[in-house]
Parts: sequence; structure tokens; C-alpha cells
Amino acid sequence: MKILKGDLVAIVTGKDEGKTGKVEKVLTKENKVVVEGVNLFKRHIKARTQGQKSEIVTITKPLPQANVALICPKCKEQTRVGYIVSKDSKERICRKCKAVI
Repeated sequence: MKILKGDLVAIVTGKDEGKTGKVEKVLTKENKVVVEGVNLFKRHIKARTQGQKSEIVTITKPLPQANVALICPKCKEQTRVGYIVSKDSKERICRKCKAVI
């Protein structure tokens, strides 16, 4: 995947369109990412034991990777990710300003 944990991304489509956040987790097999503070849902949790209380918890659900765009740390714009392959390494680059990400 071209988006990695810790990248700053912008939400391109969906209910949170226009918001930005940091990637907390990347789910490669499902092609999804979890972005902090985005795609929040409420979950009602029932008390399981006598002393435990019922509560409403806010959880973050994963987004499809196609619904987010990387924000370049140098030019601060939404961009696609390219690669430069040398003999010993493969580096991600910004397609707009050609800076190494």
C-alpha cells in the first residue's frame, strides 16, 4: 500500500469529506486504513456482570484506502504517491513537488 502508518491524509469522499488526520493503522488485506478522529461511531455496550455498568463508547472504524489522499509534508497538498527505485532502496515521492516522503 502507498499509505503507511503515521502519514497525514485527507478524506476525499464520504461523511467526513474534507477532514484530515493521521493514519493509526493500516489493514493491508482489507485495503483499509484507520484515521484518528475520522469515521467515528457510537457503540452501546451492555453490562456483562453485576458490578459493571452499561456505557456508550465511541469507536473509529476503518475507511477504504481509495477514500483518502496523502498530504505531502513538504508542499502541504493532496498528492498521489510515486516511487524511486535505486539499487538498494525504494523510496516514496510526492508526484507534485518530487520530494521524498
